[in-house]
Amino acid sequence: MNQEHNPLQEFQTWFYEVEKSHEIGEVNAMLLTTIGEDACPKSRMVLLKRFTWEGFLFFTNYKSEKARAIAKNPRVSLHFNWKAADREIYIQGKAEKLPQSVSEAYFEQRPRGSQLGAWASEQGKIISSRKVLENNLKKLEEKFQEQIIPMPEHWGGYLVKPEAFDFIQYSSVGIRKTIRYQLEKDYSWCKHVRHGLDFFI
Repeated sequence: MNQEHNPLQEFQTWFYEVEKSHEIGEVNAMLLTTIGEDACPKSRMVLLKRFTWEGFLFFTNYKSEKARAIAKNPRVSLHFNWKAADREIYIQGKAEKLPQSVSEAYFEQRPRGSQLGAWASEQGKIISSRKVLENNLKKLEEKFQEQIIPMPEHWGGYLVKPEAFDFIQYSSVGIRKTIRYQLEKDYSWCKHVRHGLDFFI
């Protein structure tokens, strides 16, 4: 892939610069917005687990509200709020399920407690009390005692393939620089730069 005008290369640069700055506690925290079954947008925080030249990976319960929304409408947006480091990134794209083998490879690397947690509850369903969840975890610990915990069928990952990026750089004098990348029909990226005033300082 030609690295000139490549937003994925720019994302990588920004990500590692912000990470090294220690200005942000969870640099991989991102706001995922989906269009729900009621046709309304809904946002929630998820963790970016990996990014590649194809896009951005996160993992979740396939029975969750966000997974049901993606099944109906795969168009999503991601937002990295790094305002403490004077930067933000907005990404628009389509989410698709990862191959089971990729999800399993990631699941095997998770801490055992996180693996049990994937089995303990069904997201989107109301649990009557914390005690119920604790009891579920205890039963699972006994069930999988001294065994390898398999990945649940209802759990796995998504790849968000980007179609547009907005890289926003803030300055101390109130000038905001936005670099926008748009994916063209020939799969090249069109780059635009604009400047504006930041009214939130």
